[in-house]
Amino acid sequence: MNLASTIILLVLVILLAWIFAVRCRRGNAALPLLQQYRYAHRGLHDAEKPENSLAAFRAAVEHGYGAELDVHVTADDKLVVFHDGNTKRICGEELLIEKSTLEELRALRLKGTGEQIPQLHEVLALFENTTPLIVELKTVDGNAAHLCEKTFELLDQYRGVYCVESFDPRVLRWLKANRPKVCRGQLAARMGKDVPYPGYQRFILTHLLTGFITTPDFIAYDHSTRSKTTSLNICRGVWGAQEVSWTVRSEEDMRQLEKLGNMIIFEHFIP
Repeated sequence: MNLASTIILLVLVILLAWIFAVRCRRGNAALPLLQQYRYAHRGLHDAEKPENSLAAFRAAVEHGYGAELDVHVTADDKLVVFHDGNTKRICGEELLIEKSTLEELRALRLKGTGEQIPQLHEVLALFENTTPLIVELKTVDGNAAHLCEKTFELLDQYRGVYCVESFDPRVLRWLKANRPKVCRGQLAARMGKDVPYPGYQRFILTHLLTGFITTPDFIAYDHSTRSKTTSLNICRGVWGAQEVSWTVRSEEDMRQLEKLGNMIIFEHFIP
C-alpha cells in the first residue's frame, strides 16, 4: 500500500470513528409533541417576573408556550428550580445551592420581588396537562446519579410531556440505563478557556464526542456558534437528531432557525 492509499484509509477510519462517536437516537415518541411548541427560557420572565420564578412559569403557560427550567438538589435533598449554583446574581445574597437547605433558600427573594426560589414540584403542578417542559439537570461535584434519582421521584408521577437535558453526559448515561424511554438531550456550546475544564474535556463536550455512550435524542446547542460545529451537522444529517437552539433573542433569528427544523428556546421577546 502506497503512502497516498495509507493516508486515505487513515482519513476514512478517523471519519468513521468520528461519526460513531457522535451517535444519536432518532424517533423518540415524545418528540412529535415537543416539536409543536416554543420554549420560554427559564419561564416567560421580565423585570416583574424573574427568571425561574413561579410567576414567569405561569406567564409561559398563559401564553401557550412550553418552558425550559433548571433543577438543583439542595443540602437537605430538596429539588429547587434555579439556574446558577450561587444565589448572588439573582437574590443579592451569596449562598451555594447544593450547600444550603431549602429553608435557607426560601428565605431569599428573586430580583427584589416577592418571588421565592420555587421547588420543582410547584413548577410541575403549573404545567401538568398543559404545555411541555425542557428540564435541565444542573450537576455539581459528581452528583449526577443522585440528582437524576431525586428528579425522577417526581417525574415518574408527572402527567405531562417533558424531556430532560444536561451539559453533563453522566446524566444522559443515567437516563439511558434507567429511563431509556425518556427523551434525552445533550446540551452543548463551543467551550473556550473561560470554562473551568481541562482542554481535552472542552474539546469532547464542544464536539459532542460522548454520543456513542449516551445516544441523545436531541442536541441543544448554542445557536450563535452552531454553524461552526461539524459534529452537530453529523448528528442531524447522519443520525437524524433533533436540534434545539438556545438562547434565541430575536424574532429574525427564531424564524431562520425554525426554517432549519430547529426547536426554539427563547427569551427577551414574545414570539
